[in-house]
Amino acid sequence: MAYKNHLEKYGSPVDSGYKEVLRDWNPEKLNPAWYVNLYKQIGARFLLIQGVHHDNFDLWNSKYQPWNSVNIGPHRDLLGEWASAIKASGMHFGVAFHHEYTWWWWQTAFRNDTKGPNAGKMYDGRLTLADGKGKWWQGLDPKLLYGINLREYKGIDQFEWNLPSGIFSRHLDYAKWYVDRWALRMLDVVSKYDPDFIYTDGNSTQPFSGWNSGTGYKCDADQRVLASYFNHALAKHGKVDVFSITKFHPAGQNGVVTTFEGWYPDNVKTDQPWLGENAVGDWFYGPNYVYDASSVIHFLLEYVSKDGAYAVSIPIMPDGSLDTACLKMLYQIGDWMKINGNAIYGSKGWKIAGEGHGGKLRSIPGGNIGKEQANFTFSPEDLRFTVGKDGGFNVFTMMIPAPGSEIVVHSLGTQQQDAWKIKSVKLLGSDATVVWRQTEEGLHIVIPDVSNFRTSLCFTIK
Repeated sequence: MAYKNHLEKYGSPVDSGYKEVLRDWNPEKLNPAWYVNLYKQIGARFLLIQGVHHDNFDLWNSKYQPWNSVNIGPHRDLLGEWASAIKASGMHFGVAFHHEYTWWWWQTAFRNDTKGPNAGKMYDGRLTLADGKGKWWQGLDPKLLYGINLREYKGIDQFEWNLPSGIFSRHLDYAKWYVDRWALRMLDVVSKYDPDFIYTDGNSTQPFSGWNSGTGYKCDADQRVLASYFNHALAKHGKVDVFSITKFHPAGQNGVVTTFEGWYPDNVKTDQPWLGENAVGDWFYGPNYVYDASSVIHFLLEYVSKDGAYAVSIPIMPDGSLDTACLKMLYQIGDWMKINGNAIYGSKGWKIAGEGHGGKLRSIPGGNIGKEQANFTFSPEDLRFTVGKDGGFNVFTMMIPAPGSEIVVHSLGTQQQDAWKIKSVKLLGSDATVVWRQTEEGLHIVIPDVSNFRTSLCFTIK
């Protein structure tokens, strides 16, 4: 389908390729200041902005990558616009870098047509800087976008996330060259925009660990970038008040936060700061996505109850706007956060994340948000816990129990070791008196009128 679409719009990939897609891309409706105001209004407290994805196209006035959004495409410093708007709002922001994969990502550009008038001819990855003379891309070296031809390695053009062993063993000079530029581009962003945190994508314990996406080349580029980033903060702010989100990084290193993409720790995780993340639909815009506010809220509760934070990717359309259904979803999330935010912001996980039917914690299916997540049902026994910044103990239901019915928080029974003597139970967002009693079995809460509530209730217990 992608090949057919490319032929219809751009002609043969022997003559045109991804560079033409970038040339024509113009998200004219993208207004970062509007988005920042929207996200803050619905309850976000930090934003993670994409600096560069696997495609190798920098979304700022990049010093080390001429294939960027200022030189071609929208001719805008998109990252700079986001950074200015976020800082003006008083929010925190990070920049995500996904170009660890790029040194082998564009091997399709070095394939050949297999049929038709261009059969046997290589795609536009073969082009050189000299070939651009007199063309729209004159002065832009295709090598800096596509990399080099590595298809001599078995499996390299199959786009596996975990590459076969032996990759790059005959191209170590290229690997060193690419990693240097990988690091310099990140530090260029640090110098220009002074983000509160940076994020590196990958599928290893750190970028260029020598295995998985970095198979065949191991180096300390990640440590050097972080050291430079921390030193930048020390010089500019007088203290190291920044951090790095290094995907799947193990505990034990100061200033490094890890991630769980679309899944959860088994239990409350307090040995290191961490972030849960997934996407609505996918990590890009597509038609027929399921925009379900309840799923986003359920993921939020899964992560914060285990002592994590949560970031969800919102699919912006190619013109820079939002699908109407997406905007409705965001406002519904905002309505929920206005009621329950005090039990989320600054909260911590308790000794257990929650309770479930028969003592088993039932969680929303992992992955990106779609039909499976939207159609998943919880029962009144499914609960999640947080300890609020004010010291209150928060009990979230994962659905809306019927008014007049009773839920039981077994973890707060009087037979528990170090059992609490409960003084009050309040439903956030309601002035109704909550009827409750504490027994050996647990804390029994009678559900008041909740006809105006959606997705989840939160009872704060003192």
